[in-house]
Amino acid sequence: MRKVVRILLISFFVSSVSIGQSPSEYVNPFIGTGGHGHTYPGASAPFGMIQLSPDTRLEGWDGCGGYHYSDSVIYGFSHTHLSGTGVSDYGDLLIMPFTGEDRWENGAASGNKGGYGSGFSHFLESASPGYYSVQLKDNNIRAELTTTTRCGFHKYTYPQGKNRKIIIDLEHRDKLLDSDLMFLNDSTIIGKRISEAWATNQHFYFTIKISEPPTDRRFKKNKDGKATKLILEFGAGSPQLFLKVGISFVDINGARKNLTSEMPDWNFERYKKETAEKWNSELSKISITTTSENELKIFYTALYHSYLNPNTFSDFDGRYRGMDHEIHHSDRRTQYTVFSLWDTFRSTHPLFTITQQKRTNDFINTFLNHYLQSGKLPVWELAANETNCMIGYHSVSVIADAYVKGIRDFNHKVALQAMVHSAMQNNSGLADYRTQGYISSENESESVSKTLEYAYDDWCIAVFADSLGFDSLASVFYQRSQFYKNIYNPASTFMQPRFNGGWKNNFKPEEVTFDYTEANAWQYSMFVPHDVHGLMELLGGKQKLELWLDELFTTSSETTGREQADITGLIGQYAHGNEPSHHMAYLYNFTSNPWKGQKYIHQILTTLYYNDPDGLSGNEDCGQMSSWYVLSSLGFYSFAPGSDIYLLGKPLHESAQINLENGKTFFVKTTNFNTENIYVKRVLLNDVQLDRNYIYHHEIKK
Repeated sequence: MRKVVRILLISFFVSSVSIGQSPSEYVNPFIGTGGHGHTYPGASAPFGMIQLSPDTRLEGWDGCGGYHYSDSVIYGFSHTHLSGTGVSDYGDLLIMPFTGEDRWENGAASGNKGGYGSGFSHFLESASPGYYSVQLKDNNIRAELTTTTRCGFHKYTYPQGKNRKIIIDLEHRDKLLDSDLMFLNDSTIIGKRISEAWATNQHFYFTIKISEPPTDRRFKKNKDGKATKLILEFGAGSPQLFLKVGISFVDINGARKNLTSEMPDWNFERYKKETAEKWNSELSKISITTTSENELKIFYTALYHSYLNPNTFSDFDGRYRGMDHEIHHSDRRTQYTVFSLWDTFRSTHPLFTITQQKRTNDFINTFLNHYLQSGKLPVWELAANETNCMIGYHSVSVIADAYVKGIRDFNHKVALQAMVHSAMQNNSGLADYRTQGYISSENESESVSKTLEYAYDDWCIAVFADSLGFDSLASVFYQRSQFYKNIYNPASTFMQPRFNGGWKNNFKPEEVTFDYTEANAWQYSMFVPHDVHGLMELLGGKQKLELWLDELFTTSSETTGREQADITGLIGQYAHGNEPSHHMAYLYNFTSNPWKGQKYIHQILTTLYYNDPDGLSGNEDCGQMSSWYVLSSLGFYSFAPGSDIYLLGKPLHESAQINLENGKTFFVKTTNFNTENIYVKRVLLNDVQLDRNYIYHHEIKK
């Protein structure tokens, strides 16, 4: 028999919860750098343009963040990195200190023999928000890095009496299309790097200031006569050498202005401290009370990872590169980049509606700028390039979710126009979806997943249109949101691929096929967050839903079919390592036994997140994996973004305090809390017992 002995109190008090130290001191940037987390440990400001981090891996799926904890060689420090993605890009402007003979290549092809890369040890490596340091063993050089929002600061300490050198390598990582590398004066280098990878036309510009002029300089040029590498020699003077780097996606002048504005002096400790203070300000928006130091570290690292993306894209002067690759200007707002929307619409952007309301307005205005400049809302945007990665048009989810929660500082008419435009395209199976009410397997890959996610997105459009008073338009999209029913097979109780008007043969729910996106039928069939009651009717009622979920979490974890590295973190066929499963434990709230959901939420929180490099059960995906943890550990979850309702789960901590941007405080307190009492007995809101297992956004906001 289960224990039902814990009481959850949710109340509004102005109160301070002390965690004993600054929250940034609990962040472990190495979480996710092992396994398949794909994070990086280097220095970045909250939502910063620059991510100054070591590169230990040059290619491969587990090299997407540029660093993997299992590696033993650092090839240098580059200025842009992606956090937890499944596709590789960035790694712009690699700089590496060394001594001795000139070395133009990184040494990867020869096992690092003769290359400028260096071995390193984790025992002589450390990282904290806005700071990274490591001892480079081959030349006994200590490297320290810090950043502002748009600038990076390198501090190198060489052995006494050694001839100090650095290499600047523009060929590092993705394909170089064009480059410039030149001296503006004796101690200032300027240049550009235009490259092709996941972002097919990425512009990157930089200004480097060096603390002393080099005694010698040597360029390496490509077959077109373009300088792509540069070795600088400084002699055996003072052991320390400093470099300040301003970057821009606009032009060299933008990089120069960013450097002058954000990093005017040579005080490394000042910028390190200021960036740590920025992190403390952001991380202090949520305080938790717990007796477990590991919980503190996991929680604040998760919040830290949630706040790394999206990245600032406009320069200090407000200029930014648009989706049309023209230069635009905004005085009021920051333009952002790196929108992993198939992932982040689920938890990260809903978290932002609580803790980052001003930035949420800027994110949505960024979306609308994308639409006005390119004719479409972003799907997976990277450095003013649309990668068209993943499925759905989930910008509409972020817009609708913000609007219903009162975040509305954007042009509603343009937003609705852009949302409808996204839904009326003919690519990716949308033409068939509109005309026949589903996508058929013979015509389009990932047909089941696309049908389900389009239906959810259409509901978001309907909610937004409805809120604005466009009743007839809302009706069209409410009807479209029901198309999920056309791929439900009552004989199997799964969402199945259709084929030539019927069902595709030889269906097995555990089989991973190209009819689903990085998943199988177990992991996708319950993706109807906008109409769970309609889904229950298909299944035969709430008891049938409960039985379906029971089998999901207890059946064999073995999958068949094609290899899919993203299907990880398995509990039965629930796969927490990938996003389609993230809402499923909360479906128990719609059954007669929500305690079962609390059981699995507790299991996920305590067994699939660790204070360890391999501490994530799958790709971090620009904050989504971590944001799920943040919200769920607080005791509630934005189950269907586009609704102002949060489903209640079970808190992981003794208490938590959310300090809202409106100056008010939302306080979560548990009574009779311990690690064995994992079930919620009662819920009180402002000391009044709730007769529902959800709360509204406006109740948090008040």
